[in-house]
Amino acid sequence: MNGILERGLAALEYLAARGEGAPMTDIAQALNIPHSAAHRVLTSLAERGYVRQLRSQGDYVLTIKLASLGLGFLSSSGIVDIAQPVLDQLAETSGELVRLAVIDGGQLVWVARAQGARRGLRYDPDMGMPAQLSCTATGHAWLLTLTDDQAVTMVARQGFGAPSDYGPNAPRSPRALLKYVRDARKRGFSMIDEVFTPGMTAMAAPVRRPDKEVIGVVSIAGPRVRLDTKRMLKLGPALLDAAADIGAGSSASTLFRKRPKEARA
Repeated sequence: MNGILERGLAALEYLAARGEGAPMTDIAQALNIPHSAAHRVLTSLAERGYVRQLRSQGDYVLTIKLASLGLGFLSSSGIVDIAQPVLDQLAETSGELVRLAVIDGGQLVWVARAQGARRGLRYDPDMGMPAQLSCTATGHAWLLTLTDDQAVTMVARQGFGAPSDYGPNAPRSPRALLKYVRDARKRGFSMIDEVFTPGMTAMAAPVRRPDKEVIGVVSIAGPRVRLDTKRMLKLGPALLDAAADIGAGSSASTLFRKRPKEARA
């Protein structure tokens, strides 16, 4: 791994997945760089206010500066104004966790959420983190809009991940993945049961701009004792309506405005 900028970004991504922090030795090992180089990177990030040490010679953790930048961008983009009432209504209807992910640079990134019947948009701890395409309802909802070959290619780039990291029903091969994707195409939305996490289910639908381009995904997730297959099918129309509502208003957000072809290639 070369370049100060690349190393700095990699360190931020590594720490973003570790709320409790990590020692410099672990960061150096993850980035495959010498301890001296890791120290320089972390010192520079600390000077800019992006990381701090929990104590002298202790673990490094992210500060809220990076999160503040992201939240500021989302607020100025208009996505909060568009999505908030829709996500809140769907959360109230379902009584479960509702999330919005947007397509960004070939990935699906969770940006907003609403929890149960509680009012107001809340940002999820996974904010800014990419969804695992192979074993999330969010990922399957995007894949259902692609051809089989495109779907397999997208997942191959990201990887299926270690089986021990996900639920017992997580697909482990292209053939198993396509079974989920094809079933989702027939319904218009995806459904998973103990695929991403044991004991949990989820469903998701693609968000399309008025010109039909897919720009994101809306999902509902909860424990399978409440959100079983029968209930997910019953919530299907409400989920599709929410996706359509966000898509219809997407032109008001700079995040969703149509980009030049070369920017999307």
